[in-house]
Amino acid sequence: MHRTPLTMAAAGAAALALGAAALAPATASAEPSGKPGSAPDNYIVVLEDGAAAKAVANAHADRFGLELGHVYTTAIDGYSTTMTPSTAAAVEALPGVAWVQRDTPVKATAQSTPTGVNRVDADASPTAAINGVDQRVNVDVAVIDTGVDLDHPDLNVYRQGAKNCSVGLGAEDDHGHGSHVAGTVAALDNKTGVVGVAPGARIWPVKVLTAVGTGLNSDVICGIDYVAANADKIEIANMSLGGGGSDDGNCGASNNDAMHAAICDAVAAGVTFVVAAGNDSEDAKNSTPAAYDEVITVSALADFNGTPGGGAASTCRSDVDDTFANFSNYGADVDIIAPGVCIRSTSMAGTYSTLSGTSMAAPHVAGGAALWAATHPGATPAQVKSALQGSATTNWNDVDDPDNTKEKLLNVATY
Repeated sequence: MHRTPLTMAAAGAAALALGAAALAPATASAEPSGKPGSAPDNYIVVLEDGAAAKAVANAHADRFGLELGHVYTTAIDGYSTTMTPSTAAAVEALPGVAWVQRDTPVKATAQSTPTGVNRVDADASPTAAINGVDQRVNVDVAVIDTGVDLDHPDLNVYRQGAKNCSVGLGAEDDHGHGSHVAGTVAALDNKTGVVGVAPGARIWPVKVLTAVGTGLNSDVICGIDYVAANADKIEIANMSLGGGGSDDGNCGASNNDAMHAAICDAVAAGVTFVVAAGNDSEDAKNSTPAAYDEVITVSALADFNGTPGGGAASTCRSDVDDTFANFSNYGADVDIIAPGVCIRSTSMAGTYSTLSGTSMAAPHVAGGAALWAATHPGATPAQVKSALQGSATTNWNDVDDPDNTKEKLLNVATY
């Protein structure tokens, strides 16, 4: 099956960017590829609620000679495939088909480390209990990313929960981004390497991006669908990825946005989604999933020493200590800010690395959400978001904040 690549954009010399794809509708009346019968392309077919997705997908495949990609059965009903625009128009006209949209690229946003753990006061959290003794936070966190190092000695990876929605076999990280995110969320408190915000929380690796940090919206939806199917076990999901698009405020129904529809369903099932705002120095309203109201969108703080007040020298990249990171997206869709510059965390093959980006800020918040969930079982995503914002502070210098709105800075000292 032909696959359009997703790419990771750099945010400075040591930064990786993970972004989600634009979600323009692929309807017969607005077919961007031109005249019917032109070259095949990747599509996502969304069926009406309650459809027997597997049976319908197989029936469509038989009728039109399609090679199926993912089949979605939980967050949405539908499937991904490759077909020509004329076939896409024919499929969309069938009874039971809600809409058909072009599949589009997504990319990674990057970064995480101990200065961030210090800055959000995770070392003061009684639930995190960071003291060099391996006592694990009893929460499950899905990392929807490039996979995770399944054997990293500093991570508590739930191997039975691993899912590969991308190319290749298994959910092993062959890039490093997903392992880095996982470490910021939950690296073990074991006196070696680094420690995460919620030490030892169980990590469910959900691979949706390739070895070069690229993928498709259909792959990301596969990951969300998997999380929704396991919503009785997974409390938190981190998506340090994003791309073009916007929020119509209607869970994707009005603008044919399958990823939004899937996230809405997973959130309704009880999973709290934390996402990166993006690394493009622009309004987050132009990026999805950052623009969605149902998620917790995180911008990045430049912090080089783990303490407020500013004045620390920059380390891995040029920026000003204790200010809004110069690459971070901003705007009304941002819900909270967290450290995202020169973050040290776990990487693939049992190693460690230092990265910068809103991808690194988001897992601090996912870790904070995990700490809250550990002591508030059954809390809804809305309650988790409210708690995180309620305990956050304004103890940072917003002189460089592009939108002149001082986002609350994550603080988990009382969790």
